[in-house]
Amino acid sequence: MKMGLLASLALLLHTFSYGQNDTSTALSNTNNYNAQAPSEEVYKIKPKLDLPLTIGATAFTIFGFSQVYTKEGTPEATIRNLSVQNIPRFDRWAADIYNEKAADASDYIFYGSVPVPFLLLADKKIRKDAAKIGLLYLQAMATTGVLYTGSNMVFNRYRPYTYNPNATMGDRTEGNAKNSFFAGHAALVGTATFFTAKVFADYHPTSNWKWVVYGAAAVATGTTGYLRHRGGRHFPSDILVGTAVGTLSGILVPHFHKHKLFKDPSLSVLPYSGGLSHGLLLSYKW
Repeated sequence: MKMGLLASLALLLHTFSYGQNDTSTALSNTNNYNAQAPSEEVYKIKPKLDLPLTIGATAFTIFGFSQVYTKEGTPEATIRNLSVQNIPRFDRWAADIYNEKAADASDYIFYGSVPVPFLLLADKKIRKDAAKIGLLYLQAMATTGVLYTGSNMVFNRYRPYTYNPNATMGDRTEGNAKNSFFAGHAALVGTATFFTAKVFADYHPTSNWKWVVYGAAAVATGTTGYLRHRGGRHFPSDILVGTAVGTLSGILVPHFHKHKLFKDPSLSVLPYSGGLSHGLLLSYKW
């Protein structure tokens, strides 16, 4: 998964570069047109905010992976003494599940899903905003990456297969066996597929195909979660959290950049301070 995410970041940077050239060409070709032409901008990027945020999140993700996948192994005696009674009741029934074929199948979906958003470039309407879409996808993936690596840096939850004596002791004692929370495959597949569905729907709001794309995203994410469970890689709670994180990242990152959100007079975001609480106040009038 580490190599898959790094490969996706490289592809995104390439797309971002391509999009910048394409956008520059488009701008030069439109300089001779009337400046009063109506804008069809779907997403609005704030470079001073989005670029540092995306770069910082990407850097932390890369750092996080270097920590998550270099954890120290667990002594064999500790593994042998693990007890399912220490697992919360909600997850206990899923302990000791182990199926390598299911885990391998989940890898195929994962690697096949990461580049899915690049299919959006086949759409002329979306392709002209390739730079924006590339940046937003990188931001969505980095958001998921920060949460995934951060959680696994904090928690050392053993994967279900560590409780299964049929799994090799080498697999059960390796550092990666302590990266159960939360499910990274489900999260990243959810980010990639739901991001694709959200962007397609925002550019084609009246198209019935958007429901097909959303349905495909749900199937891909749900299937990945099921296979990670059958493979003994994650407990149900890990999968539920990973699915939620990935889905929300894929949908909310582009949603918060919708152009109309910045122009809606009914929506306001203001700093709030009162008593012992401080933060932002979101207000919407209807």
